[in-house]
Amino acid sequence: MSTTCRQETMHSVWDAPYFTGVTTMNIYCTPWCSGRPKPENTIRFHTREEAELAGYRPCRNCCATLPRGSWEDHKHEIKLFIPAEFNFEENVKYLLRSSNECLHRIDNNRIYKALSVADETAVIEIRAGDRRELVVRFLGDTAPSRKWVRAEVARYVREWFDLDRDIVPFYRLAESDPLLKGPVQSFRGLRTVGIPDLFEAVTWGILGQQINLTYAYTLKRRLVENFGRSVDCEGETYWMYPTPDKIAACSVEDLAVLRMTVKKCEYLIDTAKRIASGELSKLGLLQTGSHQAAEKMLTSIRGIGPWTANYVSMRCLRFPSAFPIDDVGLHNAMKHILGRDSKPSKAEIRQMSAGWSGWESYATFYLWRVLY
Repeated sequence: MSTTCRQETMHSVWDAPYFTGVTTMNIYCTPWCSGRPKPENTIRFHTREEAELAGYRPCRNCCATLPRGSWEDHKHEIKLFIPAEFNFEENVKYLLRSSNECLHRIDNNRIYKALSVADETAVIEIRAGDRRELVVRFLGDTAPSRKWVRAEVARYVREWFDLDRDIVPFYRLAESDPLLKGPVQSFRGLRTVGIPDLFEAVTWGILGQQINLTYAYTLKRRLVENFGRSVDCEGETYWMYPTPDKIAACSVEDLAVLRMTVKKCEYLIDTAKRIASGELSKLGLLQTGSHQAAEKMLTSIRGIGPWTANYVSMRCLRFPSAFPIDDVGLHNAMKHILGRDSKPSKAEIRQMSAGWSGWESYATFYLWRVLY
């Protein structure tokens, strides 16, 4: 990951000044970790991203998985401290865009979702706190017993809402941009709501190819309810996305219940097999260092074209320069804002987006929000 990308995604005031990699255990620790490895078995990293891109896992003892000052652990609930440029209600409104969503539900401005972390299943409620914080409460008896698992839940929510990215520079450039000024004023505080799991991100992109959004959600529900896992908690049923192993073991005939094309079924199974075997991984894609290189790797896989690759780069890999320039929704949003009868050409889009360098992903997401 480039230095520029690191600077855009980290709130350094919250984080450790450095991280120590333990070569004999393949983990990285914070300076305040109680573990004391031998100096000859350590390596120093400047950032958490640097350690993870080198293949090191976060230490469970010191919960190195996320910035120390970004959360508080209260066992049955956790608090996540949020930047000023985050509006919980705007993000909830985005998540409400489909009544057919099956992986979370929203009630009274609170988000409810089941997460599988390690060998535990947590059902969480996310709400805005009294101060600049999100409160994540574990429902029923689903609070993870181990602190490092609760830390992973906190990390998931932070990544879901892209809370560790400084978007002030994006807002600054949008102020004078004729296409972005209006959307940013209307949806200020919205983040690029992510899909942290690679398998979910890639397959959601495949499901949505060449169909409208409404039908894509129908296919997603069929996939989840036929091949995913559910948990009952406090009178509600919560679904979790199918695992790559589950779909990798399926035949095209097994997926007939989804009622989609044979080719899409083949694409899902092939993607699942690649992820289940480790041939395709989120870490491997991030280690390419750029969305262009990740796109090249992804588009070498049958069923994944440039649109899906850029979608994954935006919402899972978090490359800020990912730009699905051929996206129909992007074209329609530009047409709407410009008050034109026809969509802009690719040359016009390139010209109008010239000032978005390093923020193409956020620009696209805000323009999508005008329509969806």
